[in-house]
Amino acid sequence: MNLLLLSNSTNVGHGYLEHAWHAVLPVLDGIDEIVFVPYALADHDLYTAKVRTAFAPHGIAVTGAHESDSPAEAVAGAAAVFVGGGNTFRLLDRVISLGLDHALRSHAEAGRPYLSASAGTNLATPSIRTTNDMPIVFPGRFEALGLVPYQINCHYLDADPTSTHAGETRALRLTEYLEENDTPVVALREGTWIRVEEGRTTLGGESVAAGRGPGLLFARGQEPQEITGDITDLVPSAD
Repeated sequence: MNLLLLSNSTNVGHGYLEHAWHAVLPVLDGIDEIVFVPYALADHDLYTAKVRTAFAPHGIAVTGAHESDSPAEAVAGAAAVFVGGGNTFRLLDRVISLGLDHALRSHAEAGRPYLSASAGTNLATPSIRTTNDMPIVFPGRFEALGLVPYQINCHYLDADPTSTHAGETRALRLTEYLEENDTPVVALREGTWIRVEEGRTTLGGESVAAGRGPGLLFARGQEPQEITGDITDLVPSAD
């Protein structure tokens, strides 16, 4: 697998992917065109135009999967794909209906670059059960691509001890997930990502949360563990 799974595409006060170009561009070394999967948002043309504008200064052309008569064939022939963020339920629904689930999985299993942000990162996991999104549509199943054998929670927010909010924290929600499921969860704070390459899994980026590292590992029956750097020995292998 050759994966770059971003928690988010935009940090507050910065442009699209601005915080992550030093991670994105090495993955695309020697590649001058990518296929973008825009189905997590409703306006595919506008979304693709935004991504195209971001990649253009780096000499990389962007083609929207929806611009092809056969999105699955576009992905099958792509040197690299980038799956954008938005609503995870909508993304999975469209991916299934278009047959892109098989195409994307085959693409990644062939070792070609799979890059993603937010909902696109959720799609790479065994299921979308740890997304933060509302189920605005029902995709017929929760099972996703399974490119990595652990769950991911993007945009992880630490509880604010000064907040007057008395509802569930993100940590509590992930704990509830693990009460019913065995698959561990890597929680990514804003500004961070997972890199899978040559059998190694690395947690990188710089968290926007002051004094906090890139992420946490939630496992059933264990306290959450702060993680950073090479986490290959801490998570199941992404063979």
